[in-house]
Amino acid sequence: MNIKSIFTALLFSLALISPASADLTGINNKALQSLIDDGTPVIDVRRLDEWETTGVVEGSHLLTFFDKKGGYDAEKWLAELSELIDPNEPFVLICHSGGRTSNIGRWLGKEFNQVYSVEDGIMGWIKEGNETVAGP
Repeated sequence: MNIKSIFTALLFSLALISPASADLTGINNKALQSLIDDGTPVIDVRRLDEWETTGVVEGSHLLTFFDKKGGYDAEKWLAELSELIDPNEPFVLICHSGGRTSNIGRWLGKEFNQVYSVEDGIMGWIKEGNETVAGP
């Protein structure tokens, strides 16, 4: 691991334990649907096996953050995210139950204009009877 990777990992770790950024907003499914209707991008940070199990919110961009062992490459993920969204525009993060996206959102909220995190994740979305489409 080079010094830049170590520094990136350290910054991410510190973001995980810091208070939520003012630019991170937890949202419920009604707010998620409203944002989808407005064309706000949704980034699903789960893994392939999770997408295949539950399906995904239609139109979501699939961009895994953590691997099965909890490892991540924040620098690579951020570069891929930057190809999908404009940092000055709002976007939504969704995961299984809201934990990962809350942590990722706190980290991203320091660099991006407005980050939303779906509080109950895809499981809450499904539980309320909302539809998913087949994962990749």
